[in-house]
Amino acid sequence: MPLQRHATDFENLAPETLAAWREIPPAIVSDCMNRTHFMAAAIKPLKPGTVLAGQARTVTSMVGDNGISHAALALVNKGEVLVIDAGGYQDVAVWGSIMTHAAMARGIAGVVIDGAVRDAAEIRKLGFACYARANVPSGPHKGFGGIIDGPISCAGCPVKPGDIVIGDDDGIAVVPLEWADDMLAASKEKLAQERDTLKQIAEGKTTAELLGIDEPEMIGD
Repeated sequence: MPLQRHATDFENLAPETLAAWREIPPAIVSDCMNRTHFMAAAIKPLKPGTVLAGQARTVTSMVGDNGISHAALALVNKGEVLVIDAGGYQDVAVWGSIMTHAAMARGIAGVVIDGAVRDAAEIRKLGFACYARANVPSGPHKGFGGIIDGPISCAGCPVKPGDIVIGDDDGIAVVPLEWADDMLAASKEKLAQERDTLKQIAEGKTTAELLGIDEPEMIGD
């Protein structure tokens, strides 16, 4: 399989827009997208407390191979997020400390991998935003081929170049770029609603009252 790259031309979001997205938790925006467009639960940050927001650049790699990801590192721009479909394979790492240093040198915002990484302690120490399915010592092969900037499914979630990747301790949600304005507005509104809900709880309301859940019917009298 050769190394291939799709032509891609997406709108680059303004820095202030990406800064606004950093304030939106994945859970909030996934709720606003009808509780869809999130990655499988296994995709978690290597370092607790990691927050990620940036536009996606995508990679499809063969299982256990990271040659195409090295090629992608030379193409990804500052502030973008590299999203790698590595087939979900957990027993061969396709990312490690050398690639992390290379990504940081280019100003890449983070990486999301449906697969495994290694050198986890060093990546945590560096503070690089790295989300993956697993970590394992075993290293990868190179040269099996792959695709850059094509549409992918990463841990069950569709991702296209330019889509907005949102991450925190819960995991990853992906906002299609064409939905960006509507979802940012909806997410801000939902956060305001949740603040009001917390205020009412502090004033003595129960969650059942707020949600309109009926009292349980008594049985066994």
